[in-house]
This record gives sequence, C-alpha cells and structure tokens, in this order.
Amino acid sequence: MTDQDFTPGLTPGHLGAPVLEPEGRPPGTPRPRHDPPDPHRRRNSLACGLTALALIAVFGGIGLAGYSWLDGQRKPPAAADYAGPGNGEVQVSVPEGAGLTQIASALVRNGVVASSLAFTRAAKGSAAAAGRIQPGTYTLKQRMSAAAALAILVDPANANGLTIPEGWRGSQIFAAIDKKLNLPEGTAQRTAQEQAAELGLPELAKGSPEGYLFPATYSVTDGTTAVDLLKQMVERAGKEFARDDADVVAQNLGQNLYGLVTIASMVQGEADNTEDMAKVARVIYNRLAKNMPLQLDSTINYALGRSTLNTTVTDTRLDSPYNTYLHAGLPPTPISNPGRQAIMAAVDPAQGDWLYFVTVKPGDTRFTDSFEVQQRNVAEFNANRSASAQPSASAGASAGTPSGSGGH
Repeated sequence: MTDQDFTPGLTPGHLGAPVLEPEGRPPGTPRPRHDPPDPHRRRNSLACGLTALALIAVFGGIGLAGYSWLDGQRKPPAAADYAGPGNGEVQVSVPEGAGLTQIASALVRNGVVASSLAFTRAAKGSAAAAGRIQPGTYTLKQRMSAAAALAILVDPANANGLTIPEGWRGSQIFAAIDKKLNLPEGTAQRTAQEQAAELGLPELAKGSPEGYLFPATYSVTDGTTAVDLLKQMVERAGKEFARDDADVVAQNLGQNLYGLVTIASMVQGEADNTEDMAKVARVIYNRLAKNMPLQLDSTINYALGRSTLNTTVTDTRLDSPYNTYLHAGLPPTPISNPGRQAIMAAVDPAQGDWLYFVTVKPGDTRFTDSFEVQQRNVAEFNANRSASAQPSASAGASAGTPSGSGGH
C-alpha cells in the first residue's frame, strides 16, 4: 500500500486535483436533491424580520426621546421675570461685601424682581455689572424687570450710602454722619460719647471710638440713626482685626491690640503712598524698641486739630501727650481710622534698620538709619518747600526737629 504523502502527484484540494467525495455515498450515485422551501417557514422568517424592525423603531424612538430630554436638560430653564420698569417705590440696602446671590435675595424679598435667577443671569451677562455693585441703599420700584433693577444698582450715583475715606479722624466722621442724616451739628459726636457702651468697643479703647471707625461705605435708610452707623463701623473694624489675627501678631511685636491700632493710624497719617506703609511701620517699631521719641508730625497735627506739612520748632514744644517729639512711646489713642493697607503694614512691617524717614517730595520718601543722611534729606525737603513758594518747615539738624523721623 502506497503512502499518499510520499507519492508524487497532486494532493487532494490542490488546484486540478480530483474532488474527494463525502464518505458514505458510493461512487457514481446521484447527489441528493433538496426539498423545496416550506412556505410556512418563509412566513415565519418574514414575521421575525418585521418584528425586529419594529423593535428597532421602538427603541430608536426611545433613544431619540432620551437624547432630546438630555439636550433639554442642558438648556437652562426659563427664569420668572417681570416686564417693564415697575411701579411704586421701595428701598433696598446692599451691605458691604454683598454678592450677587445675596443682593438678588434682597430684591426678591422686597418684591423688586420676580426671581433670584432672573437677576443673577442679568448681572452675569452684563459688562457693566462685572465690578461689584457698591454698598448703599437704593431706591427701586416693585415688579421691575431684572435688567431694569440692575441698571439702577450698577450706577454708583444711586447708592445712598455714607463713604468714609481711609485716614479720616473721628471728628471728620462725626460731621459726615450729621450731614448724611440731616442731624444738628455735634449730634454724632455726642452720641458716640453718651452711648459708647453700645458701640462694641474693646475695653482698652476706654470709650473712645478713634481708630475703630473703619473706612468703608455704609448703607443709609430712612430709619438709620447715628448710633447704627457707629456700631456698623466698629463691628467692621473688629472683623478686620480678627481677620489678621492682629491680637496674636501684636503680642509678637511687643504690643497689645490697641497699640497695634494706634501704630496703624500713624502709618496711615505718615505714609506718602501705600507702598511705603510697611517701611513707615518698621521705623516706628525700631524707634519704640530703642525707646526713641517717634517725632511724628501727624501726632502734633492731631493734637492741634489740623492737617499740614508745616511743623515748626514751636509746634514741637506743644504741651500735649500727642506730642511725640517730647514724649517717648505711643500717643494715648489712635490718631485716625486706618484702612486695610495701613493695618496690614502694622501687622506685617517691612524688614530694615531704618530709624528716620522724610518725604522729600511727592513719591520720594527716603528711609535711612543714618542721622547724617537724614539731615541732608530734611535739608532737601526744606529747599523743595521754599522753591515752591510755600511756607517752609524748620530746617533743623537733629531728630528732635520737624520732619526728624517723618512727615509728608
């Protein structure tokens, strides 16, 4: 018997080779014939196909509906909004630091706009509202469109608030309160004295609000009183100092919190610009550490109730605890109401050995630890004052003369 694997020729399946017949059918027998297709089976197949198409259509419809629902979810729902400028009149106060959501809630609560969502969307889509809406009390109408309400709120002229600039003294603030509330002159100051216990002042202040009337804009309504405004200012000052952990920082700097507020008030009065504040604070701390008189013109100005660049030798002999030319250490109270930058300078003074500074001309404040250099700087300051045809400060040559350590 010959093994096919070793016999030359074409192997089964090769092109041209004979086709092998299936086993079990003798050679030469006819191929089996297939039965004709069953019509019932054909109908069943057609039914299955139609069913499949129906299912595809059903599920496709569900998918399309689901997609449409999801697409609808992506689009923000319509916000309830009134139409037109509204009617009637209502006052709405915007406190310091209020965000859009807080303002919107106040508007809804007072019936100004129909929904918070309508107002916040209008504000976020407005270039004019990109900045913060100023605090104050606004006169609006009820049932206004969100856009109409926003137009009033973004105009600072409509904010019926009281703005206290940085560095104002208590006397200036009292006068501003009287004017804003149409009170007789002296009412706010008398209120501060008679109702000091209600203001929330720290014990070390001994009833004096100087230094704690924080400069900001405060809301004023028809029912606002002098004591209301004073309490708001003191409360805001407390928050600012708490924000910086000023009490703890003061101890690290060898002061109590009241001393730190006093230093911040002098920094506010002496620095020519915010960039110099931290350096001015360092000069004050360095002088205190050496038990040197601070020799600050701003404290004499406070004692005399004035504001001037001209401090004479006679001024430096003033008999007052605020005369820091005669008395070492801090004055008995703050001399102004410092703002945020002055507070930060007192909390975080610059590093340096400076003991003297003088603003030779606007924008040119010079700091030094050399007495001789300070003398030259003071001489230049006096020369500049003379050249400008204004009364000159005394051109002294020691730390005990005007502008010995500071001055504008």
